[in-house]
Amino acid sequence: MREWQIEKNDAGQRLDKFLSKALCNMPSSLLYKSIRTKKIKLNRKRATPDDILHEGDTLQLFLRDEFFQNDNQATTITLASIRPKLSIIYEDSNILLLNKRPGVSVHEDADQTTDNLLTHLQAYLYQKNEYNPYAEHAFAPALCNRIDRNTGGIVIAAKNAEALHIMNEKIRAREIDKYYLCAVHGTPNPRSATLTAYLRKLADENRVLVYDRPTGARDEKKILTQYKVLQTKGNISLLEVALLTGRTHQIRAHMAHIGHSLVGDGKYGVNRADRAIGYKYQALCSYRLRFSFKDKGHALSYLTDKEFSIPLEDVYFTELFKS
Repeated sequence: MREWQIEKNDAGQRLDKFLSKALCNMPSSLLYKSIRTKKIKLNRKRATPDDILHEGDTLQLFLRDEFFQNDNQATTITLASIRPKLSIIYEDSNILLLNKRPGVSVHEDADQTTDNLLTHLQAYLYQKNEYNPYAEHAFAPALCNRIDRNTGGIVIAAKNAEALHIMNEKIRAREIDKYYLCAVHGTPNPRSATLTAYLRKLADENRVLVYDRPTGARDEKKILTQYKVLQTKGNISLLEVALLTGRTHQIRAHMAHIGHSLVGDGKYGVNRADRAIGYKYQALCSYRLRFSFKDKGHALSYLTDKEFSIPLEDVYFTELFKS
């Protein structure tokens, strides 16, 4: 029998949801059977799957050892050996804002390499004694938003479960305003506008199609893309873009659709000449965000109306516009 105490990061969850993460080696059907047959108890009493866990509760688990994760030692060895490479824009006790460089994966890829933003984040917090895998049953510091491997910009990271829950909720409610910089071929006319179009995702090809008018397809989504030209040099323009809807490859596909593909973008444009001058990634960066939280009664309300940005000189493709 093992006994677990529910800590702050575990609290507030349904029992079954917590156990499905903490006992990831256990089949779901057996998990529910174990609750039903009292092999899993809450505070030494019969439990139900929808019981809500509170800090200080104890779980008694009368289960075989094979269902418990045994990789904490390997995890801590890995996190201790990594030299974290992070560009931190902002950090407090709940969140970090990280400047992800183009070419860096946010999560572990098929090769299971540790050279990704999430692993470096966890190593950083482990080495600061702010994250201990041994003390956590179902939580690990996590990234709240994703950016494509070949796109740069601000990634939000949560240090604790409450911050992760709130930030994910605010992202879904579109209470975080995100602004992008991109370099495009040519100069859009007019120099500022809000574009409306319709987008279809081709999942098998990892790309999207954009149309001026609805096609009637079931998977079609309306998109709104707001842009303004900040600077032009030769046949290249620097744009600030705000996504009023957030769809896959929206900026890249929408700008290409109006005849202004991004510098370095080989998926929605022709980038042979761009690669020859060193631009093998699309010139796109999520460089500024603003927390526009509507309610103030939560643990991250102190961030309301605060804005953070990457300096323009740190956005690699802005060198195109230097004299």
